[in-house]
Amino acid sequence: MSVISAIIKTMRPKQWTKNIVVYAALIFDGKFLEPDLFFKTTALFALFCLVSSSVYLLNDLVDIEKDRAHPLKRHRPLASGALKPSVAVISLVVLLAASLPAAWVLNPTAGLILGGYFVMNVAYSFWLKHMVILDVFTIAAGFVLRVAAGAAVVQVERFSPWLYVCITLVALIIALGKRRAELVALQADAGNHRAILDEYNLNFLDHLISLTTGATVVTYSLYTFSAQNLPENHLMMLTIPIVIYFLFRYLYLIHVRHLGGAPDELIFKDKPLFVSAVFWALAVVVILYFSNYHP
Repeated sequence: MSVISAIIKTMRPKQWTKNIVVYAALIFDGKFLEPDLFFKTTALFALFCLVSSSVYLLNDLVDIEKDRAHPLKRHRPLASGALKPSVAVISLVVLLAASLPAAWVLNPTAGLILGGYFVMNVAYSFWLKHMVILDVFTIAAGFVLRVAAGAAVVQVERFSPWLYVCITLVALIIALGKRRAELVALQADAGNHRAILDEYNLNFLDHLISLTTGATVVTYSLYTFSAQNLPENHLMMLTIPIVIYFLFRYLYLIHVRHLGGAPDELIFKDKPLFVSAVFWALAVVVILYFSNYHP
């Protein structure tokens, strides 16, 4: 493996899909068709990709010894020796030096949020990932910060607070599902690979996932008929069954198929999950922009 390909692999471009949520403010604030704001949001997406990649480099540097004992993570460039730690550190610094100032130029508030996102992940890498419950809350907070940065760039006027709650809950479901998948995959040896897993068990995680799933359905339903910026015909309520199906399908995948260890990849590997997500996105755009929408 060449040095460049090793760096790119450690940057984990497959996980950049998580940064798509920065477009939430652009879409739900009714500004998706404004070219300048679309360009700015896309630039923010790219900057989040760079900063999140620096976080992955940091995580792999911190966990290099544990990754070498992991059945899958031992193949990562740093753990396998294909990438030298010194090169990873230089790559991390270069990514931050390029992305954080650019984010400030794009929008000062978004720049501060992006910087806060990195600081939070540094805290996660060294401390928060060892604190039960707070570890999954930190993961969820990362998604909220992405949305908040997108809202700053767009300068939202009609973005419903309900959406922040929905995004937090969905992110918690994903984080809890990942913890559950790790417990199932590693079983009795789980704590040796990730110490925080000793603080969890399947029964506890299943209760949390059920509670969060129910809260997600209720919160999203409240958003569809109470948010002020939605069409008066309440057509957004028609998307509730799609969201419920998506959540149920995800629960099926983590409980029955024992998947969920890589949730960002799962949505592309499972066709029903992917189709439901695309169908929901299309339905939202049609309802917001072509169904008696009143800014």
